[in-house]
Amino acid sequence: MTPERIQRIYITLLLLQTLAASLIWGINTLFLLDAGLSLTGAFVANGAFTAGMVIFEVPTGVVADAAGRRASFILGAATLLVTTLAYLGLWSVDAHIIWWVVVSALIGLGFTFFSGATEAWLVDALDATGYEGQIDMVFGKGQVAAGAATLAGTIGGGFLAQLSLGLPYAIRSLLLVAVIIAAALWMHDIGYEPKRGERISEEVRAILSNSIKHGFGNPPVRMFLLGAPFAMGVGIWVFYAFQPYLLQLFGDESAVYLSGIAAAIFAVAQMAGGASVSLVRRLLDLRTVGVGAEVVIGAVALVGVGLAEQLAIPVGFWVGIVLLAVVAMAGAVSTPLQQAFINEVIPSGQRATVLSFHSLMGSAGGVVFQPALGRVADVWSLGVGYVVAGALYALRLPFIIAVRRMDLEADRVKQAQAAPSIEDLA
Repeated sequence: MTPERIQRIYITLLLLQTLAASLIWGINTLFLLDAGLSLTGAFVANGAFTAGMVIFEVPTGVVADAAGRRASFILGAATLLVTTLAYLGLWSVDAHIIWWVVVSALIGLGFTFFSGATEAWLVDALDATGYEGQIDMVFGKGQVAAGAATLAGTIGGGFLAQLSLGLPYAIRSLLLVAVIIAAALWMHDIGYEPKRGERISEEVRAILSNSIKHGFGNPPVRMFLLGAPFAMGVGIWVFYAFQPYLLQLFGDESAVYLSGIAAAIFAVAQMAGGASVSLVRRLLDLRTVGVGAEVVIGAVALVGVGLAEQLAIPVGFWVGIVLLAVVAMAGAVSTPLQQAFINEVIPSGQRATVLSFHSLMGSAGGVVFQPALGRVADVWSLGVGYVVAGALYALRLPFIIAVRRMDLEADRVKQAQAAPSIEDLA
């Protein structure tokens, strides 16, 4: 196995997984509203999804470290397959919100099997096969691939939803079968030996204990963990709220296909941002400078999105589209920089679980911010919700500044070296 083949497998799996997932991203809020939920109810269901991610992130991260990255990935795809079919069933019978909460939480379980496992598999496999390049460049390629899959998925999902809001969910189920088959054939654990055996419970406890040490006990990782709720927690509301908001700004709430096209524009922005990582690396000496700049740009743009509802129709629609695309592009540029930083300061044995800790913190923010911002939108307006979201997003900046002040080797774009020990960081 060569580093080039590892990268091809990673990109292929990322493409298939993202294509399957993104078929519903552009229309999921509209789907929930069509099922009879209110705007607040829809975000309660989405909040249950992120609550599921909070509950299951660490246990599934431990699964990836203890049972293997491939096992975790396949479990994730299988869980999403079952829960996607359950969503279709709930929609067809106009189920009570409690059932949406339960199934949404289980969808969160499916995604937690992915988080950490895929990234950890890539880093370990590249290390084992002698990869000598910069890992953030590979993550940048992943951003481009994910953006391309999102482009295809959101456009396709939008037009399929124009025929029936349930159709994207049915096609997603078929694609998840393909994801399971691809992972079973190509994704083998390389560079990491799963902790199998009769004393697996002891191994799990050891992994979890060490992961806490290398997560919250690791100063730079701790700052990223504390900032994650304001990034991912706000970001998930921003993405799902744009579906009804942009239709409102356009002045035609029956134009469902626009949600898919708008999501596709964000995917193009994500691709452009991922492709720009190489250029950004040449311009920056420190990764935290790039991440900090993204926080400022994103916060200002989100406030602008909220103010767009004060503009005439459809001017506000185009302003909102452009500013949300700016948010997506800035995030796509900074994400590989942050991923590379975090991966350099945590050891391989706890990598998947620590990465899951990071996702957990982001999901925890979503549990709080989604229903809260949904309530703001119900009481005042979606525009006010975006202004509040921009203010919350900016609260991530002090944590990035704290990492910058640590002056670590992992922060240096052109001199990335092995991770320092906890003693060096203390």
